[in-house]
This record gives sequence, structure tokens and C-alpha cells, in this order.
Amino acid sequence: MDVLGVGFDRVDLATAVATILDRLRDGSRTTVVTANPEFVMLARRDAELRRIASDADLVVPDGTGVLLASRILGDALPGRAPGRFIVDALAARAAPLGLSFYLLGAAAGIAERAAERLRERHPGIRIAGAHAGSPDPSADDEIVRRIAAVSPEVLLVAYGMPVQERWISRNIARLPSVRVAIGVGGVLDQLAGIGVVAPRPVHAVGLEWLWRLLFEPRRWRRQRVLPLFALLVLYARIRPPGAQTERRRGRAPGPERGVPPSEGRS
Repeated sequence: MDVLGVGFDRVDLATAVATILDRLRDGSRTTVVTANPEFVMLARRDAELRRIASDADLVVPDGTGVLLASRILGDALPGRAPGRFIVDALAARAAPLGLSFYLLGAAAGIAERAAERLRERHPGIRIAGAHAGSPDPSADDEIVRRIAAVSPEVLLVAYGMPVQERWISRNIARLPSVRVAIGVGGVLDQLAGIGVVAPRPVHAVGLEWLWRLLFEPRRWRRQRVLPLFALLVLYARIRPPGAQTERRRGRAPGPERGVPPSEGRS
């Protein structure tokens, strides 16, 4: 489903996780982009970021704005798949499947604290390593060596959007053990207990962005693109038929692009 030039898979949280797990079982590698309106607006003016989104195996609607946009455009996505909930859901399934995680990014010491919290919340989970590292390309070789040495299957990269997506795109081919790579933004901060986590009722009504803005006023700089995003979505809705071209991504999660595997169907 196209939202202003970024293609989203037709998945909610449950089917996103089911797709990732099915691809793990059949040996496929999966790169996941958790995209919100800010990502969409960045991709509109950044050809490399558009390519990264197009090449990703799964692009999921992380924010409420994307879900609302799909409804306005008359092609509603089934729901949201926030990165924080994807991480928790995968962690809950990791132990019986024998999957190991590597946590990369955030400030010094945060990845290690987040790893401890994951161990507490999901006993038996295997954490292969945790490291702040640096998103600067000059640090790539050293970070890749660290990760390759412990051979994790799941890599969570928390350098913030769009830096984390660029890091994964540059380095994933050099990490043969990694079967799932996800850009998770502030999830490690939240797991470590220093990030703002909206209560579930706030998530349920789609106002976590407002909750975070109240506690982190500096986010207004990122969120100032939201009015323009809304205007562009409205314009796309009233454009003459044929003005919007269909886009395709390179690899599909199942027999048909965006159709979740049988495990995720009701």
C-alpha cells in the first residue's frame, strides 16, 4: 500500500511477527523498516532512503499517522506494528526457537541495560551481545567484526531514523548469521528505562506521539512535518485517477507481496 511513495506491507502487529517467524523458519533473511510519517517525509526527498525502503523485505506502519493516511487514501492498512511491540513479541518467541539477539546502538551502556531488561522479561532469551558503537561509516568494520564473532540471528539497531536504516543497508550483507535486522529507534532506551513509554491505553487510541511530545518537547522539530504530511495525503486523495503510480519492492515476504503467510491469517 503506497503512502506518498513509500510502500507498506498489509500487516498489523500479529501478521508482521508471523511473517518474520515464517521467513526465519524457511531460512530467508528479513530486513524490517518500521516507518512513520516522519520517515515517509524524509524518503520523499532522499533517493537513497526510498531505495532502502523499496529493498526492505518488510515495511510496517509504526505510527498512527500512516494508518490514518491509508484510510484517507481509500486503501486501509489492517493496523499498526510498533517497533517496541515487535521486539517484545519476537523476544517472547525467541527462547523456544533458539534465536539469539544482538543489541546495537543508543548511548553508551544503554544497550547493555536493555539486554538485562529483556532477560528479566523473557527468561531463557539468548543475548549474543550489546554494544553502543557508532553509526559513522568509519566504525562499520569494527562493529561488523564484533557482531560476526558472536553470530546472532536477530539484530536490533537503535541509531534513530534514518541513520539505522542506512547502517543496516550498508552492512547486512557482511553479517551472514543475521536472519532478521530491524531498525528500532528509541526502543532500547525504553527497555533500559530511560525512554518515555506511553501507557497501553494511550497506544490503543493512537496518541503515543502526543504523549512523547509532552515529555520530550525537543521532538517538535521532527513532528513539525506532520501538518505537511497530512496536506499531501489529502492532495493525493483528490488527485485525478492515474496520477499515482504503483511501486514494487524487490523481495516478497510470501507468495504475493504484502500477503502474510498462513500462520498470520485468521
